[in-house]
Amino acid sequence: MNIIQQLEAEQAAKITERRQIPDFAPGDTVVVSVRVTEGERSRVQNYEGVVIARSGAGLNESFTVRKISYGEGVERVFPIYSPLVEGVKVVRRGKVRRAKLYYLRGRTGKAARIAEKKRVVASSAPSEAKAPAAEAAEAASEA
Repeated sequence: MNIIQQLEAEQAAKITERRQIPDFAPGDTVVVSVRVTEGERSRVQNYEGVVIARSGAGLNESFTVRKISYGEGVERVFPIYSPLVEGVKVVRRGKVRRAKLYYLRGRTGKAARIAEKKRVVASSAPSEAKAPAAEAAEAASEA
């Protein structure tokens, strides 16, 4: 590892100590908490939209979030390791088949929606279904 990568890794580790960034991908709907300074006052403002792209690597990594505001498409690029980004929260996971969703720029309304990824939940039903079959096999072998 060269010295530049080592320095970037140290800086990234220092920033992630203060706040955790969840794993998210293009197609996910996220809420980005951004620190906004107005005059002498500063506050946190939430920006909710669909991640349409992730680009870069290391400290230079950024992501683009698109939302529709009053009928107009608005896109914002956030550096992942920016001190102005207070946090990122994933609202829903999107099911997409490509890394860059720039085609959403030309779509409005229902055509611009992204299907939600189905969650896989491990259930105990299959193990219970095996138990009666095993009991029946034991009873048959005893008889």
